[in-house]
Amino acid sequence: MSSPSKRRDMDVMKLMMSDYTVETINDGITEFNVEFHGPKESLYEGGVWKIRVELPDAYPYKSPSIGFLNKIFHPNVDELSGSVCLDVINQSWSPMFDLLNVFEVFLPQLLLYPNPSDPLNGDAASLMMKDKNQYEQKVKEYCERYAKKENIIGTPKDESDEEISEEDFSGQSDSDDEVVGHADP
Repeated sequence: MSSPSKRRDMDVMKLMMSDYTVETINDGITEFNVEFHGPKESLYEGGVWKIRVELPDAYPYKSPSIGFLNKIFHPNVDELSGSVCLDVINQSWSPMFDLLNVFEVFLPQLLLYPNPSDPLNGDAASLMMKDKNQYEQKVKEYCERYAKKENIIGTPKDESDEEISEEDFSGQSDSDDEVVGHADP
């Protein structure tokens, strides 16, 4: 068991020493947030997201759980939970991959090449297939509204939490708030 533990420590350290901002949670090795910028020349360029990463005990033999904490409009990302539908993370993960692969290859590829035929967000998938221009406009609106640097600083939950004033807060939105930001197990 020391081998997966050493590998986990090494991968987390590699990520921390790279250009990514990593914010540790609890023990700092198995659960953390990473600042992720939308890839250049994509609809998501200029957007900044906080990504929750949870590493299972069996990492790297078992894939990490990845989830967007602030909202993103994308066919393969669940709008409420932030869960990511990405085959390489969910089904075909290999111990050859590491955390840098997730942030330098897998997530940028997901944003550059959405797959509307395998959606977690049916509205985004449907809009992408029916009206590409309207889809692109909505992606850009979400980036403007939810994916700015100031939206992710110091908030472990979805940005909508900050938009609700105390007098506007009702118990009805509470269940949505609890779901947002939990990575898919």
